[in-house]
Amino acid sequence: MLFPTQGNTVMDRIKTEELTGAQILIRCLQAEGVEVVFGYPGGAVLWIYDELFKQDKVRHVLVRHEQGAAHAADGYSRSSKKVGVCLVTSGPGLTNAVTGIATAYMDSSPMIIISGQVPTFAIGEDAFQECDTVGITRPCVKHNFLVRDVKDLAMTMKKAFHIATTGRPGPVLVDIPKDVTANTCEFQYPETISMRSYNPVKKGHAGQIKKAVQLLQQAERPMVYTGGGIVLSNASEQLKDLIKRTGFPITNTLMGLGGYPATDDQFLGMLGMHGTYEANMAMQHCDVLLAIGARFDDRVIGDPAHFAQNPRKIIHIDIDPSSISKRVKVDVPIVGNIPDVLGDFLGLLEKSKTQDIKAWWKQIGEWRGKDCLKYDRKSKIIKPQFVLEKLYEVTGGEAFITSDVGQHQMWAAQFYKFDKPRRWINSGGLGTMGFGLPAAMGVQMANPGATVACVTGESSIQMCLQELSTCKQYRLPIKIVSLNNKYMGMVRQWQEFFHGNRYSESYMDALPDFVKLAEGYGHRGVQITKPEDVEPALREAFKRKTELVFMDFITDQTENVFPMIPGGKGISEMILSEEL
Repeated sequence: MLFPTQGNTVMDRIKTEELTGAQILIRCLQAEGVEVVFGYPGGAVLWIYDELFKQDKVRHVLVRHEQGAAHAADGYSRSSKKVGVCLVTSGPGLTNAVTGIATAYMDSSPMIIISGQVPTFAIGEDAFQECDTVGITRPCVKHNFLVRDVKDLAMTMKKAFHIATTGRPGPVLVDIPKDVTANTCEFQYPETISMRSYNPVKKGHAGQIKKAVQLLQQAERPMVYTGGGIVLSNASEQLKDLIKRTGFPITNTLMGLGGYPATDDQFLGMLGMHGTYEANMAMQHCDVLLAIGARFDDRVIGDPAHFAQNPRKIIHIDIDPSSISKRVKVDVPIVGNIPDVLGDFLGLLEKSKTQDIKAWWKQIGEWRGKDCLKYDRKSKIIKPQFVLEKLYEVTGGEAFITSDVGQHQMWAAQFYKFDKPRRWINSGGLGTMGFGLPAAMGVQMANPGATVACVTGESSIQMCLQELSTCKQYRLPIKIVSLNNKYMGMVRQWQEFFHGNRYSESYMDALPDFVKLAEGYGHRGVQITKPEDVEPALREAFKRKTELVFMDFITDQTENVFPMIPGGKGISEMILSEEL
């Protein structure tokens, strides 16, 4: 008996029920408050599916491809404060999900992946639908487990949820052989967990925090740079307090959008490869930089050597010590949970006066005068930026927006003003085409009744298009905003700039009729070809509260995303539209 009890009370008997591994797994999910599992059945997980069928507390959503299951669980997690869960079978079921797992890992999304495995006696024998799940996923999960004994299953699930949701969040995989799901043991789910080898730091070092505050108080050109860590740690309100109390300018990364209100005057817009002129210039020319929950990645600062040319003091707050001084040497490292650290910051700032940085704001105002996001508003062809501006107007900025990857993703980040966290759901680190639609399914399941739009392109949407069937089955009223230019837009843009206009394999020569295709799946489809029809089409679509509407906007094939930092260049070496 794994969990011995004393006495013969009813509670004692319940705690030590003899259950199969499949029953234990479902009980664990119920104990963790899991409401939805996205999955696709197969031979190695049939005992689990049988137990799902027998209960009604955990709802199963049947996707049409395992990649869709992982992306949907990811979208579910990012748009809520819950853990996304997906369930796949062994072999190809698992390998199909790897892209979605890697996507969640790169963006630190808390997620549990349950995979079936061949029976324990067949592992290593090249059995039917066997793959080395632990080996394959090791580089793209926070941790993974192979459960060889049913007695270990409950504790393993408790560990998995604990690891996925604490410290720097991330996906955790639990691989369960088929015989483990059929075998029985006495069951009790542990209420708490303690792992000697895993104890993330929460409180920041008091001395380092004091030093950081002193640096900020002495700054003449301060700058605050925040990433996805602000959103993941639910620290947006504290960040707003910090910015308002100090009067400092702030920028967000692609993953941090919504962490600070985009409509606020102190917000300089997104920074990085396609960030605003003012955000990038302020990053490069500040004298004290406060980085919070960000990692100075290549799409943010470009060439580290160029970034280091201008001397500045850098304070870096992050829960993950491996992210600090990884690409850029920092002066004041602070490892800790962002809400805890910001709480200490605010406590110290209460005793201080706000310094005069009017000259710095004057310089920022001059950079803002560039109007780096301007485009031709009189065009007789639909400009993609115009569609995004109208999408923002029609939804009042209140929608959950998912996106695929490419030009449309950058335009959405530039032109949809996110004022709230967890409203912008996209693949940042891995850059996964096909993410948008299944992620939108997860968002809609986590936020029933909310307005959800998927911004995509004609290339990306075809990657996971089969999930239109899932949307029909579960009546998910997602609005698909497809910016159709018949090109893999970002690939074409780079080929234009750096490959002599040789558009090698970037033109989509045989596209489906997306209107008929949407109708074939039982949804409403509409094609829009004129600028004057953009707003009416969007308003009509969002009036249809119970229907999925696929809007195929035929857009300018030559439009590029500006500003743009060429690969290998520095953060202030931007190409602006006016320079071409």
